[in-house]
Amino acid sequence: MVLTMASKRDYYETLGVPRSANQEDIKRAFRKLAMQYHPDRNKDNGAEARFKEIGEAYEVLSDPEKRQAYDRFGHSGLQGFEFGRPFEGFDFGGFGDIFDAFFGGAAGGGRQPQRGNDHKVTVQLEFEEAAFGAEKEVEIQRSEACSRCGGAGAEPGSQRTKCPTCGGSGEVRRAQRSFFGQFINVATCSQCRGEGSIITNPCRDCRGAGRERRSRKLLVTIPAGVDDGSQMRLSGEGDAGSNGGPAGNLYVVLQVKAHPFFQREEYDLVYDLRLNMAQAALGCEAPIPTLEEKVQTLRIPPGTQSGDVFRMKGKGIQHLRAGGRGDLLVRANVIIPEELTDEQRELLEELARTFDSDGADGERGLFGKIRDALS
Repeated sequence: MVLTMASKRDYYETLGVPRSANQEDIKRAFRKLAMQYHPDRNKDNGAEARFKEIGEAYEVLSDPEKRQAYDRFGHSGLQGFEFGRPFEGFDFGGFGDIFDAFFGGAAGGGRQPQRGNDHKVTVQLEFEEAAFGAEKEVEIQRSEACSRCGGAGAEPGSQRTKCPTCGGSGEVRRAQRSFFGQFINVATCSQCRGEGSIITNPCRDCRGAGRERRSRKLLVTIPAGVDDGSQMRLSGEGDAGSNGGPAGNLYVVLQVKAHPFFQREEYDLVYDLRLNMAQAALGCEAPIPTLEEKVQTLRIPPGTQSGDVFRMKGKGIQHLRAGGRGDLLVRANVIIPEELTDEQRELLEELARTFDSDGADGERGLFGKIRDALS
């Protein structure tokens, strides 16, 4: 499917900083607003939603890669990025203990299922492939569960043992005092990383990680009607999750090559038809190419002007989400010759004289001669 992103509030406006703000300005604004709107301190309606909005804005603007994508493309440029805990690793300059208490430790519960990372790949399409659909093979490098230990991290047949530091809880607690009073700081155990157990005999293939990098080839079905810049999501084809979490997604960005003579306007095609003066004045039957590589004949009426458009129904691009196709728009382009033969010049001069008279029959006869001379 082609992805879209609902409109959101501007992240700079959320933090109250200009677009030229440096990282210190962003960090300072975030710290102030996070303290103001934290639900444990602010019981007003909407405080919790505002707090989450502030965290999301900081996560984007504090990350150079995400911020660059957001500055260039807005919220749609963030599709495919992994989003986690916006407060992780943040230096609050003396307020860290307070926020550790609020959030249960900076690292979060490591035993909780973690979703795998997303991946993005670009696929080149010919114009006709985008119009009619295609199948493309893509190759990616991704993290998968270790084939030897099945993701457990331990050598097959061995068992994990209870962590001696946290006693199997995955957390360590300590009391902290601040000007707000005493808080209990709950942090992830540094030895077992929140697992509650440790591996004494790690898997020889993954060395205890439980995952390994592999190259995979996937066949991607491109639906008819996609356009340049369209993005498809293949759910579960990203990195494997940890602790039983789901796999990430693979995002396929489509780049469509230009056509040698068709232009695309949404689901319609535009074709510029070159006509000489006689063809435009007298009318003619013109051969028109189509995407199916079948030439069709279009009747051009007498008196056609440059810029006139003729519509051939159903000869455009397949609609992506609905049935039917767009149209082929044939745009007349009357060419005025830059150089003339002696015969053509004489005929045009004679034609010019007839425009000053009422000789309609003579005019038609001259047009016929001019058509023969120009053809």
